[in-house]
Order: sequence, then structure tokens, then C-alpha cells
Amino acid sequence: MTRFKNQLKTALKLLLTGLALWLVFKKIDADQLLQVAKTIQWLWLIPAMLLFVGSKVATAFRLNLYFENIRLHISGRQNWRLYLIGMFYNLFLPGGIGGDGYKVFLLNKHYKTPVKKLIQSVLLDRLGGLVAIVFLLFGMFLMVDIQVDFLENDLWNGLMIAGLIMTLPAFWLIQKLFFKDFLPSFWQANAWSMAGQLAQLICAWFILMSLGVTENFLAYQLVFLLSSIVAVLPLTIGGVGARELVFVYAHSYAGIDEAIAVAFSLIFFLITAAVSLVGATVKIDFDN
Repeated sequence: MTRFKNQLKTALKLLLTGLALWLVFKKIDADQLLQVAKTIQWLWLIPAMLLFVGSKVATAFRLNLYFENIRLHISGRQNWRLYLIGMFYNLFLPGGIGGDGYKVFLLNKHYKTPVKKLIQSVLLDRLGGLVAIVFLLFGMFLMVDIQVDFLENDLWNGLMIAGLIMTLPAFWLIQKLFFKDFLPSFWQANAWSMAGQLAQLICAWFILMSLGVTENFLAYQLVFLLSSIVAVLPLTIGGVGARELVFVYAHSYAGIDEAIAVAFSLIFFLITAAVSLVGATVKIDFDN
């Protein structure tokens, strides 16, 4: 029965991924997208990939902090290997146990750490990344001119400022109520979250440079952050299609080029896939 559910889940994700990509390519000019692809300056993608890897190293440090909070001590090297394996499972095996579930399984098996504590660790790891994105979004909305009338007023700006001020205190309260064991690492973990997300924004800047973008960087990065939230939802394979849909429907409001936005999103996915694929080659032995 479990196997059938996993197969059904995978089939639904494939269907939604295909539907999302169909909607994307229905709304954009494929010839224009092809022309954009022909002008890519590939050298800019080398630092982009390095920054992406750096962002994942930062978030791996965050996860290891949460492990230490529950008295699970593994080396940074082993944790990084585990993180890469989790990335591979999350992206390439979406219908099965998933990267987070596999990490919980392995750590419970080898260290006998309670499953509840491990699940809290990986869940808080996801929440930490989301909080960093939301915090940066509040700031971006203050700096980017969004062409929607009801967003361009003092009330909206006041809400964004309030969001900036309240994001971390609200997250602290959530941890206090539901993840008390992890409070000792609150500030350090959030610093790693912010470092990871800022690294991805710089990665995004390098991708935009590869596509010849010379202006309106913050608008692209704002939509990129919004697409990151949508991509977290377990609706499509690796967020493919979902990210692109966000760029397609947001381009007219943020003043960004539609074809470049979709090309940017596809390049970011390819970088993610390339790094995640490394996880297929990683072996981990907790005894050494």
C-alpha cells in the first residue's frame, strides 16, 4: 500500500510538473527563449555554481547545529556527505522516502537518536531557510517598485517594515513553543540561514550576468525569492515548472524580461541538479 501511494505521489508530481511547464511554454515565445540561450556567457556560471555550493555548506552547518542541540555529534565532513545524499534524494527520488526522511532513517539507525527529535531537527532546518527568505522578501518589497497599485502606499510599506522587525522574534517564539531544545543555537543557526540565502542571491546575480542582464537586478532577485517559496511546496519534481510559472506571471508586475526570467530559472535548476547529482556518488560510514 505504501509503495502504491509513493508511485501515485510521483505520478501526480510528474503530471503537475508537465502541466506547469506546458503553461510556461504556452505563455512565452520559445524562439525568444532560444535566442537568450544562445547568448549565455558561460564563464559567469562558474562563480554561480561555487556560490550555490557555498549556500548549501552554510545550511549544512545550520543543520549540524540542530543535531548538536539534541546531543547528536557527527563530524562536519560526515554531515556534509549526509546533506548531499539528502539533496539527491529530494530532487531525484521525490516519490520515495525523500532526503529528510532518509537522513532521519540513517541517523536513527546508527545513533539511536529518537525519531521525534530527528524529525524536529530537519523540520526546523526547513523552517530556518524559509524564515531567511521571508525576511529578505520584506526588505526587497521595500526596495523594488512593484507595478501593483495597492502595493504602492504607506500602509504596504509599513507592513513590510513591521515584517522585517517581527520575523525573527516570531520565529523565536515558535521555537520557544514547539522546538525548545533548539533555542541555544537560535542566533547562530539563523546567521547560517541568512548566509546561505545571501549566497544564493549572489549566485542569482552571477546567473543574471551570464544572461546579459545589466539592470533591475533586485526585481529579478525578488521574484527569485518568491519562486523559492513556491518551489519548496511538494507539488512538482524539484520545483521545476513551479519556479518558472512564478517568473512568467510576475514579470509584468516586476518589470523583468519574461524569456530571461524563465532562462534564469532553468539555469538555476540545472545548477541545483548538478550539485544534487553528486549525492548519488557519496558513501557515508558513520563508524569511520
